[in-house]
Amino acid sequence: MLFLAGDIGGTNGHVALVRAADDRPGHIETLAYRVYQCAAFPSLADLLRTFIDDEVRVPVSHCVLACAGQVMGDEVANDNLAWPILPDTLRTTLGLTDVAVLNDFEALAYAIEGPLAASGRHLCGPPVRGSGPSLVVGPGTGLGAAVYVPHAAGGIVLTTEAGQMDFAPHSVREREVLAWLAPDGGYVPVEHIVSGPGLLTAYEALCALDGVAPALTTPKAVTAAAAAQSDRQAVDAVALFCEALGSFTGNLAMTYLPTGGVFLAGGFLSSIFDMIRQSAFEERFLHGRSVRGMLAEVPVWVTEHGCHGVQGAARWYLYHRTRASTATPEGAAA
Repeated sequence: MLFLAGDIGGTNGHVALVRAADDRPGHIETLAYRVYQCAAFPSLADLLRTFIDDEVRVPVSHCVLACAGQVMGDEVANDNLAWPILPDTLRTTLGLTDVAVLNDFEALAYAIEGPLAASGRHLCGPPVRGSGPSLVVGPGTGLGAAVYVPHAAGGIVLTTEAGQMDFAPHSVREREVLAWLAPDGGYVPVEHIVSGPGLLTAYEALCALDGVAPALTTPKAVTAAAAAQSDRQAVDAVALFCEALGSFTGNLAMTYLPTGGVFLAGGFLSSIFDMIRQSAFEERFLHGRSVRGMLAEVPVWVTEHGCHGVQGAARWYLYHRTRASTATPEGAAA
């Protein structure tokens, strides 16, 4: 069966035409793959229609979408998406029989036992995976995380909205940034610092605290200036970002003890890999006292986000579709 698989984020939409590989059970064969800028389309239906018109030559009636946010009834709840995502509307507009939706980091977690784990660059901890749970964390337009627990029946994935947790400053400088973000106190989610837009926010905060007019206007410009050592606040912002990412990831690792590995899969992390490695990420990840020894046994890799969300969404869809088709009907004999 051919079907559409997509990974729809706040910035880019990855879409593919896929099918189950005939010669490798559990593997996905990609027949066409495109990446679109979400802001270029008035709706998700228009984005998917463009892909269908350009790449699909046979009727397709099934679609699975990994989306930033969580499914709440017939809508995906998330502040970072370019437009509302309504599965029923997509079914009607595109003439599809089935539109399944899952969280984007849930999809990435399903890709861990596929190509994702093999594509990373080792950052810290042991160089090989253990047998325990795995954690995927990704700062992009927002901040997502999910946990993969190995299981004989194919693995279990736990979704989270960890990026909405309160930002917990560690250094005096981070406390100053938090006070700048919320001068009267109140809730500041960690993704307001640990994300692409959060990196720019950190840069603007540091400029304000240092009494300097910000010269950079995009996260990409901030990372480029930090790499070139041409803007002191950009250097400090990337350092603060890496350190906060280390603390956040270490906090999640204390919760799940992911000896199967932590995979940092945000959209731009691979481009700043050397800066992450040279930063205090590892020290902040390890925290202190007795937990340090346990976290030192957790391997951490940085991997490209790329098509892994699409692959994970497709694997999830085939897994659940297979379970549904083989389930014993209620009341039938076992």
